[in-house]
Amino acid sequence: MAVFAERQRTLKNPIHCAGVGVHSGRKVHMTLKPAPAGHGIVFRRSDTGEAVPALWRHAVESPLCTTLVTASGDRITTIEHLMSAFVGLGVDNALVELDAPEVPIMDGSAAPFVFLIECAGTEEQAAPRRWLEVLKPVEVIDGPRSARLLPDERGMVAFTIDFPNAAIQRQSWAGAVTPAAYKRDIARARTFGFLPEVEALRARGLARGGSLDNAVVLDGARILNPEGLRFTDEFVRHKVLDAIGDLYLMGAPMIGRFEGERAGHALTLRLLNALFADATAWRWSDGAEAGAAQRLPERAVAQRA
Repeated sequence: MAVFAERQRTLKNPIHCAGVGVHSGRKVHMTLKPAPAGHGIVFRRSDTGEAVPALWRHAVESPLCTTLVTASGDRITTIEHLMSAFVGLGVDNALVELDAPEVPIMDGSAAPFVFLIECAGTEEQAAPRRWLEVLKPVEVIDGPRSARLLPDERGMVAFTIDFPNAAIQRQSWAGAVTPAAYKRDIARARTFGFLPEVEALRARGLARGGSLDNAVVLDGARILNPEGLRFTDEFVRHKVLDAIGDLYLMGAPMIGRFEGERAGHALTLRLLNALFADATAWRWSDGAEAGAAQRLPERAVAQRA
C-alpha cells in the first residue's frame, strides 16, 4: 500500500441541537464537543454523569436501534445516525453530551447531523488516523439474513433488502464511503416504517416519537409522506447509512468490505463480536500503512436489483 498520512480530526467548536427521541418520545438536548486525539467518540449523559465510549463491547442488542450501556447500566440509544455522520465526514474524536437516554431523531436521516458537524467545522490533529483492516472473511447468518466482512483495499459497503411490499421489494446498493459520496448518496436517506405496525411498536415502548416528520411511513404500497421519497431506493440507502454507523463501533474507520443481506443492527453487532473474537481476522493500521485504502472514486456505485 502507498503512503497515506491522513491524521485524526475533531470538531473545531461545540454545537448544540434539540429534538425528540424517536422511541422514547422525550425531548432531548444534545451538544457535540471537540475532543483530543485518541479520545474516540464518547457519549455522556449530562443528567446522570455517566459516560461510555462508542465501541462494540459497550453495545447491546436492542430492537430497531443501536444501544450503548454504561458501567452502571444507563442506556444511550439510537446512536447509529449520528455515528454514521461522524465516520462519513471523517470525525475521529468527539464528546456527545445528552440530557436524555436517546439521541434525537431529527428528520430520520443523518443529514441534520452532517449539517451540525459542518457548522461546527472540523480540524486536523497531530496524531495519525487509525484504521481497522479486515484480513480475512468473517460472516454471521440468521436464516435469510446475513452480514459479512471481507478484505478490500478500500472502505466499501454493499447492502440488499427484500420486503414483501410493492413500494420496496428488492433493492441493492454498493459504494465507497468517502465524505463527498456519503453526503451525496447516503446522508439524506430516512428511516422507514409501516403504519399497521405503529400501535404494536408503541405498546412495546417504541416509536413513541415517530411521525411523518422523522420517518418514511408506508400504508401498504402507499407512501404517506406528502413530499414522497428523496431517492427512488431510499429504503436500502438508509440501511447502508445504519450499517456505516454501526460499523464505526469498531472504534476506527474500516479498510475492508461489508456486505449485508436483510441485516439489521443486531446482526451487525454480532458480526463485530465475531470479528474481534478472531485475532487473525483483523489488525490496526495507522495512516502510514493504510496506503490507497481510502483513495476511492468519488462517484459511489449504486444499483437497483
